[in-house]
Amino acid sequence: MNARFEKRLLVVWLVLSAMTIAQLGVASVDRQAALTPNVEITSSAILLALIKVRIIFRQFMEVRHAPVLLCRLTDLWLVVTGATLLGCYLAGRLA
Repeated sequence: MNARFEKRLLVVWLVLSAMTIAQLGVASVDRQAALTPNVEITSSAILLALIKVRIIFRQFMEVRHAPVLLCRLTDLWLVVTGATLLGCYLAGRLA
């Protein structure tokens, strides 16, 4: 592996680690209501997870060098998965 490739992966790994720490920080903002569902915290956790999955697709699974169709399909999969997760969560809160 060349040094540029290793540096890029290190930077990506640091970004993913920072996002994980930020997600933990967001989740622990309201300790009084830790056991009650919170739409903002849950939505931000799902959104951060989807962003992390996209970064992993692009950087570690080498989708960024794949044909455009595969890039678009992985993005579509993320949108559908995110909409499904958020939709199920919000529908469950209304029921």
